[in-house]
Amino acid sequence: MSEEKAAERKGVRIPRKVLALRRRRPAFVRQESWRYKRLDESWRRPRGKDSKMRLQKRGWPPLVKIGYRTPRKFRGLHPSGFREVLISNIKEIEGLDPSIHALRLAGSLGRKTREKIYEKAVELGFKVLNPPRVAEG
Repeated sequence: MSEEKAAERKGVRIPRKVLALRRRRPAFVRQESWRYKRLDESWRRPRGKDSKMRLQKRGWPPLVKIGYRTPRKFRGLHPSGFREVLISNIKEIEGLDPSIHALRLAGSLGRKTREKIYEKAVELGFKVLNPPRVAEG
């Protein structure tokens, strides 16, 4: 399901303009990470005196700039349009709104607790981003 359709389903709508901005934002990569296997791609600001990337030469990857930022209203939203909340027990579900929040079950939960929380969340109408696996057989 596309981001836009999922967002419309619950009334939290991410405008097309914001979705287009997300798609257009480049993957900011560390300078010459494509050249050396030992360099990770995660962003590091180029600081070299003669760095072509720092000087924003044509043909080099773009630098991180404020203009690429997402509008404040839509910052931190899950692609489905919901605010993501990490849940580690049933009590944490209380006070949340199913039309605004999507739940992510904590990785530290055991199978039984995870299933109990999932059942309660579905009963209350929440979207669970990482539902428990169903046992086969």
